[in-house]
Amino acid sequence: MSVAAGGGEAKLDKKKLMIYGIGGGIVGIYLAGILNMAMDTNYFSFLAGLGVIAVIVMGSEAVRMVCAYGIGTGVPSIGMMATGMGLVAAMFGLSIGGIAGPIIGLVVAVAFGYFIGAMANKIIKMNIPVMEESLTMLAAAGAITLIGLSVLVAGRIDYELIMGSVIDTGYIAVLFIAGSLAILHPFNANLGPDETQDRTLVHTISTGALAMIAGGIASIAIIGSAGILTILIAAVVWLWAFRWYFQLVKRDSAGVVGTGLLPKGEM
Repeated sequence: MSVAAGGGEAKLDKKKLMIYGIGGGIVGIYLAGILNMAMDTNYFSFLAGLGVIAVIVMGSEAVRMVCAYGIGTGVPSIGMMATGMGLVAAMFGLSIGGIAGPIIGLVVAVAFGYFIGAMANKIIKMNIPVMEESLTMLAAAGAITLIGLSVLVAGRIDYELIMGSVIDTGYIAVLFIAGSLAILHPFNANLGPDETQDRTLVHTISTGALAMIAGGIASIAIIGSAGILTILIAAVVWLWAFRWYFQLVKRDSAGVVGTGLLPKGEM
């Protein structure tokens, strides 16, 4: 096991998290889009939401990696930047790529992330060793998150349909904020000298489920009762993850229970 900079033990390797996150996100998006189209239904849209949860976990690990270097208030900023880069890349990919849109959006997002990370280190001189890698992961997470949530709402991998049902309706604002918070909040909530990777990432599953619920609520107006199914599945995932997270909180808090009261200050 390795030790993350400024954090606790990293029990899961970041390369595995990238494979699970990007792979799970893309597979979820395509399964939802293809099965919905093949079966002429929208009830498989929840699969895109499950893929989103997988990639949000990867994004949360990227936040954990870079923000453990002590950038502090930059935790919310970097989460918003992730979905900002992701939104531009996602819409570009969908607009020119058709069914290959999610892959093109991912590639463009990765290029954005690496370029911005390189600028941060080489021009702004932030000199954070993992900056390029982390921003590449974050941009990928942002793009897949927004494509996945858009497919969840619209039911199809179709640029015109997504424009009409997600962008023009204003639901993209909800998806943007929900996706950003799901990525940035877990490390923000768990940071400190007792932060552990497993607790932070299990918390991420619960925040990803909340983003899926937000997408499900938005989708009811577009795809009807299929959105209710999405909400129910996401609620089950959230309950399972939050119960697990609470157990990890109790585990980690046991280490500080016996430290006693703070010493009395001298007058």
